[in-house]
Amino acid sequence: MGQQEISRRDFVKTTAAGTATLLSASTSNVLGANEKVRVGFIGTGNRGQYNIKQFLLCPDAHIVAVCDVDRERMAQANELAGGEAEMFHDFRELLDRKDIDAVCITTPDHWHCLNFIYACEAKKDIYIDKPISVVITEGRAMVNAARKNNIVSQVGSEQHSTPHFLEAVDLIHRGVLGPISVVKCWNYGNTAPEGLGNPADCDPPETLDWDLWLGPAPKVPYNPNRCFYNYRWFWDYCGGQLTDWGAHHMDIILWALKEKAPRAVMCQGGIYALTDNRETPDTFECTWEIGEKTLVTYSYRNGNGFKHNGHSYGIEFYGTEGTMTLTRSGYEITPEKRRNAKTGEEELRCEAKESWGHDTQEVRQIQNFLDCVKSRDRCVCDIEWGHRFTSALQLGNVSYHAKQRVEWDAEKEQVTNLPEANKYLFKDYRHPWSYMEWLKS
Repeated sequence: MGQQEISRRDFVKTTAAGTATLLSASTSNVLGANEKVRVGFIGTGNRGQYNIKQFLLCPDAHIVAVCDVDRERMAQANELAGGEAEMFHDFRELLDRKDIDAVCITTPDHWHCLNFIYACEAKKDIYIDKPISVVITEGRAMVNAARKNNIVSQVGSEQHSTPHFLEAVDLIHRGVLGPISVVKCWNYGNTAPEGLGNPADCDPPETLDWDLWLGPAPKVPYNPNRCFYNYRWFWDYCGGQLTDWGAHHMDIILWALKEKAPRAVMCQGGIYALTDNRETPDTFECTWEIGEKTLVTYSYRNGNGFKHNGHSYGIEFYGTEGTMTLTRSGYEITPEKRRNAKTGEEELRCEAKESWGHDTQEVRQIQNFLDCVKSRDRCVCDIEWGHRFTSALQLGNVSYHAKQRVEWDAEKEQVTNLPEANKYLFKDYRHPWSYMEWLKS
């Protein structure tokens, strides 16, 4: 069963025992059903500390190690985990610890690929934050490394395990909305005009190893906006809002449409509203052609916060029979109408339905991962699926940089209509780091 085809009933089964696709046994010790999974955390900033709290809600998780290039954040994480975790400055030293079963990777995006590959080589199962990579070839190298080393992997796209998202996807799969010709997703806000501000380059905090934080990225002076949360808006470290929030949207969209990749993408935008030192767009419109007859658009602006149908973010599926509005708070189906040829009266094409008051549930995604570490089953949001929905978004950035519409061969993972755009599929790493050997696997 494909990742995008899972139903609510199937999901109930997977949260207890993983999906039906069985992986070969790992070379690490196989855990018993009642044993705790010993977990090390690589990256312990805001997101890492949030995930520590979520892992602590799972009785079969035991946090034994934390790692960060910032001593202060690492100490905070250790205290949060109970104060007894071993602390590491270099993630490679954490991976050398033989009794660690799994790692949770919550480093900045530009580190994800190497963190993941090194963990695969160390035979550690992996829970990794989204987006999994910065460019498409990184993601393919990660999939290759996971498959070669028989690694259980889960992408932390928590909506994939949230009940009302599962119910919404199931309704779409059952055809309640009819054929879907258009999907719209959006994020709207307003931090104009100053945005992140324009801090000057300066010395890094004493607690931070700036050179190791940069890792494979180009060596540049420290700037407060380049580090910690705001790294998302610099091309060296992330793909901007398109891959950051977009990963949540595209996971659900491709899953609901039962598709794994777009046929073509066009993205336009720029820095139109803000005067800060960011590099990625504060405004864009990205359009994907998915399947034979579906157009998907992602609209983002950070200079005007007017909400779409009362929501600052969300996804809408437009079908012949009805429209579904879907957010982390719930969903609503608004029926289309047609006139009865005999009576002349208007009839609803589907049943109106709404379910609000929900929230995302990261702990379900984590529990599925822990279960699969023990069973060696495939997780509900395995690295291959994470690579697929992340790639769709990265193609938007390829189009943005190329300033043209790009057509995509999903099997060969190549741009077909604009060969020169394929250079944007790769990322140059600073010596001595490299991921290229894993593209040959």
